[in-house]
Amino acid sequence: MSGTILVFIEHAGDELSQQAVAFARALGGEVHAVTVDSGGGYAPAAWARALTGAVEERGPSIVLAPGTERGTKILAHVAAALDQPLAANCVSVTPGDPASVTRVRWGGSLLEEARVHGSPVLATVAQHAVGAEPLEAGAIARLEAADDVVAVTERGSTATAGVSLADADVVVSGGRGVGSAEGFAVIEELAELLGGAVGCSRAVTSAGWRPHSDQVGQTGTRVSPEIYIACGISGATPRRRRSSPAPTMR
Repeated sequence: MSGTILVFIEHAGDELSQQAVAFARALGGEVHAVTVDSGGGYAPAAWARALTGAVEERGPSIVLAPGTERGTKILAHVAAALDQPLAANCVSVTPGDPASVTRVRWGGSLLEEARVHGSPVLATVAQHAVGAEPLEAGAIARLEAADDVVAVTERGSTATAGVSLADADVVVSGGRGVGSAEGFAVIEELAELLGGAVGCSRAVTSAGWRPHSDQVGQTGTRVSPEIYIACGISGATPRRRRSSPAPTMR
C-alpha cells in the first residue's frame, strides 16, 4: 500500500488524465483526483499554488499528474514550492524510502531506473503507459485558483489550414539548417504537394521562425506519420549504454 495518492487531472473526459488515475489505482492506497476551477483561465503558477495547498492539507505520499505539457508544468511549480524532486515521464513508481521509479528517456529509446528521495513523491505519468479508466466527474475535487498577477484579457485561436500536424500521414519538418523563416517556403510547398503538414525542431521555434504548435518531438507535438521528411535537422541515434548505478533524485 502506498498511502494516499493525489492525482491532478485536466478534466474528467481527458484520456491522459484518466490514464494517470488508472496508474494511481494500480499502486494501491486511496486515490484522490483533483482539478482546478478554470473559470479564470489557465494560469500555471496560480494552479500550482492551489495544488500545493491541497498537498499540504491532505498530506499524500505520492502526487501524480498526466505527462502532458500542462501537467508537467504545474507539477514542476509544485516541486519548486515544496523543494522536492520531480520525476517526469514515469512508467512505474515503487513506494519506499527512497522510492524507485522507471521513466522514459531519450524520446522513448530507453528506460531509466532512478531512486527518488523526499516526500511526497512527485511524478508525471508517461503517456500511454497504462490504459485509461473512466472517471466520474462527481469523484473529482475542484480547487479554487486565484491569481492577482496574471489575468486573461483576451482569448484567440490559432488558425490552421490543411492537415493537422498530429494527424498527418506525411510530415515535412525543418530545422536550423533551413536558415530562416523565409526558408520554410519550399518546405511548405512540398508539404502541400504531398498532402501533409509542416513541422519543425525546437531550435526553429526558439529562433522565432515558426510557432510552437509546429514543433515536433518530446517537448512539442508527437507525430506518427507514414512518411517523415527531415530537412536541415541534425540528430544522432542514441548508443546502447552499459549498465550503471541508478541515478538519485533529491
